[in-house]
Amino acid sequence: QMQLAESGGGLMQAGGSLRLSCVASGRSFSSYVMGWFRQAPGREREFVAAISWTGGSTMYADSVKGRFTVSRDSDKNTVYLQMNSLKPGDTGVYYCGATAGWGHRVHREYDYWGQGTQVTVSS
Repeated sequence: QMQLAESGGGLMQAGGSLRLSCVASGRSFSSYVMGWFRQAPGREREFVAAISWTGGSTMYADSVKGRFTVSRDSDKNTVYLQMNSLKPGDTGVYYCGATAGWGHRVHREYDYWGQGTQVTVSS
């Protein structure tokens, strides 16, 4: 089993920045692709970003490309999501997930999840 714990959410005005963190424990961190998803009330969990096992590759949803940056620190077993130029549409609960394979943008393809952290962006 892998345990994931997100932190760093909060209330922010549009145009501001937040950095989310997700600490992993229980399994080899470098064996997993790490992803960030978000879920707004009444909507499905949607893909935001993912980073490959060693951090050499990243991918993003079109809606966040150029504003968000995903990174990972293997020494700290932590994945980050730097969010800049926040918009009200970025509001939701942000989850980090872990999966063994690359290229997954659907939440059902991820094996482990954290409890989520709330991000609220006001206009």
